[in-house]
Amino acid sequence: MTAKDRLMTAIHRGKPDHMPATVHQWQGYHLQEYMGGISDLEAFQQVGLDAQIQYFEEMAQFWLVDADFTKLNTSTWRDIPTVVSKNPDERIIHHVIETPEGTLSYKTRGDRKTTWITEYLIKHDDDIHIIEKYMPVPKLNLEPIRKKYDEVGDHGILRGFVWGDQAGCWQHAACLMDIGDLMILAMERPEWVHELLHILLDKKLQFIESMKGAAFDLIETGGGSASSTVISPELHKEFCLSYDRKMHEALHSLDFLITYHTCGGTHGIEEYIVQNGTDASETVAPPSVGGNQEPWELKKKIGTRLALIGGVDQHNTLTTGSRENIRKNVFELFEKVGSDGGYVCSASDHFFDTPVENLRIFAEAAKECVY
Repeated sequence: MTAKDRLMTAIHRGKPDHMPATVHQWQGYHLQEYMGGISDLEAFQQVGLDAQIQYFEEMAQFWLVDADFTKLNTSTWRDIPTVVSKNPDERIIHHVIETPEGTLSYKTRGDRKTTWITEYLIKHDDDIHIIEKYMPVPKLNLEPIRKKYDEVGDHGILRGFVWGDQAGCWQHAACLMDIGDLMILAMERPEWVHELLHILLDKKLQFIESMKGAAFDLIETGGGSASSTVISPELHKEFCLSYDRKMHEALHSLDFLITYHTCGGTHGIEEYIVQNGTDASETVAPPSVGGNQEPWELKKKIGTRLALIGGVDQHNTLTTGSRENIRKNVFELFEKVGSDGGYVCSASDHFFDTPVENLRIFAEAAKECVY
């Protein structure tokens, strides 16, 4: 069975030849610092893992290292960056966005690992109407996606996103304003928050229309700001569920498979994840790395209704764990989460300083988990 067959069988909730093993995304920092600057696809092959390749072009995720200058501009939405510091270990960028009805602004900082927001875009209630009228939505160019799909071939799967700073509507809103302020407004002025979420949903549905025919094996939606480590199940139900469901219905109408990302915070929202129509739940992060239940606890509640992706603590197990600890964790996940199939054993999220040999140990252990 090829790596692609193995991963797709698991995502379809079946049993492949052995338990798939992969990582959520291979970070450019790790490729440069530990693997001699090879590509993510080459890195998967070198350590023996099943490849999940992320396609980032035109998706506009804010947290990418090169996100400072990759925003879409039009004649009515001009994002003008000012470089305050170009030090790769302390990038500071201030942005002014010019529109026919006024200016908006936001600020970011970053290093060689990631980018984060230091000043949010939405500062006044009416800013959302400027976003509604003028924030541009890209249209996917399908040809580069097809080329990347063919390049990945049988080595694994090609994953895409829904456009926006984060793929989900609530999660995207949490990149446009402080999450604490957003939660307070959700309780005090829910109609304003719903207006913002509907604006973002309309734009995401517009983007999804352009995805028709794109050669993606799996589409990632969601984001950590909707996890139950950040908001309550009640807020998730009101401000995430219906928006997620509409996006997923649109994606399914184009025959895409979906994985819903919660950064491991799933306790109390398990049924909402099932109800939103996703095909898989990720990243099933254990409490040792920020999740709020063990992967096998989630498995008991989800059963075989969804595929599960994740489960491996990328820091305490993959980065600093011994060979024995890595193998023990993989075998435990196979027994308690993956024994019925429908499971992709994966690092729960990004890793940066993980020894390459530990990744090989992880891959070898998974190959011993035979169905």
